[in-house]
Amino acid sequence: MAAQFRSVNTILGAQPRLGPIPADQIMPWFCITGASYLLGRGLNLTWISTGFIAAWGMSTWWILTGGRSWTFTAKFVPTPTWSRGYARYLRFTHDETAYRQTPPQAGRSIR
Repeated sequence: MAAQFRSVNTILGAQPRLGPIPADQIMPWFCITGASYLLGRGLNLTWISTGFIAAWGMSTWWILTGGRSWTFTAKFVPTPTWSRGYARYLRFTHDETAYRQTPPQAGRSIR
């Protein structure tokens, strides 16, 4: 008997895309385009120069980050400073009656 395989949805576990462009590139490209527009207008550049600046910025970002942007951007997250501390444990439900120094009543039944 031949082994029969179930068909699997190939899109499961895949990275979201807009055609050939990874979806995590869209927001940085939007910011790069806005910055190049402001730079082009501030320096009185032509639209072609502004477009080249935007294309250069977007292509540089895509080369640096690729499909896995976290590998590049995670380098700029500071590592946490860990320190070792010692503190006395106090219960959240601290019961004062357990620590009273009263002598027990002799001969009296609890019931």
